[in-house]
Amino acid sequence: MIGDYEGFRSGFACFVGRPNAGKSTLTNAVVGEKIAITSNRPQTTRHAIRGIVHRPDGQLVIVDTPGLHRPRTLLGQRLNDVVRTTWAEVDVIGLCVPADEAVGPGDRFIAGELAALRRTPKLAVVTKTDRVSASRLAEQLTAVAALGTEAGIEWADVVPVSATKGDRVELLTELLLAQLPEGPPLYPDGELTDEPEETLIAELVREAALEGVRDELPHSIAVVVEEMIQREDRPADRPLLDIHASLYVERDSQKAIVIGRKGTRLRDVGTQARTQIERLLGTPVFLDLHVKVAKDWQRDPKQLGRLGF
Repeated sequence: MIGDYEGFRSGFACFVGRPNAGKSTLTNAVVGEKIAITSNRPQTTRHAIRGIVHRPDGQLVIVDTPGLHRPRTLLGQRLNDVVRTTWAEVDVIGLCVPADEAVGPGDRFIAGELAALRRTPKLAVVTKTDRVSASRLAEQLTAVAALGTEAGIEWADVVPVSATKGDRVELLTELLLAQLPEGPPLYPDGELTDEPEETLIAELVREAALEGVRDELPHSIAVVVEEMIQREDRPADRPLLDIHASLYVERDSQKAIVIGRKGTRLRDVGTQARTQIERLLGTPVFLDLHVKVAKDWQRDPKQLGRLGF
């Protein structure tokens, strides 16, 4: 390379793993800003969200992917397709395995699939290290090293991290960056994600809706931003953005759960989401939410397409 970017590295990395392995929390920690929604529910992530890390020596684009799982619906199949398409296109892959759960069949299945990508360097990332003792972490690091041997993968590194505490996140970033090819930046300086604002807003609403609902609901909720428009009658120094969004569920009984008694649940969702959206956009927001039923949308190709899948 010549010019200003000699020695500069740029490219794409993705975190993969089974559902709830800490991929989205880790993505946010590496980027330094919240660009992927998180939840303690498995399969929260539904899109490949890109977060951009700017450094003097390189630019790392992290792609957060849905958890690879045994699909029960057409939505599940499409989410798995997103994962496989993503990891076939990136420069380096980080397989996330939680420190507080034994290496299991799901981890072995994913490692086996990754082994077929012979040219792509792979790191093993042991997440959630703050949840275990030093001796348990040592056992897990040994087990993850063995997982690579068993699958025929030579890990470029095995890195223990705690995204919530920030432990070794900087080290992980440097190790990922070291695997990237030399090249100029791929995105303008200061840009944190290439996701459209509507997508990020819909995800923040869905994250708020996932808090405190019954176990059967997470996969049944989809959110579509119908309209974003600046309110016309506001003075320039006091703008207000009107956002109208629809939450889709699959059954009337689920609609009642999301709305809550006398609308209390939906109001809480709106308050929580609005705070996050205002932080994201840096402007006051009026958020108008409506709950609609799209019967069995996870299994319906037409409805999946309409809802952005």
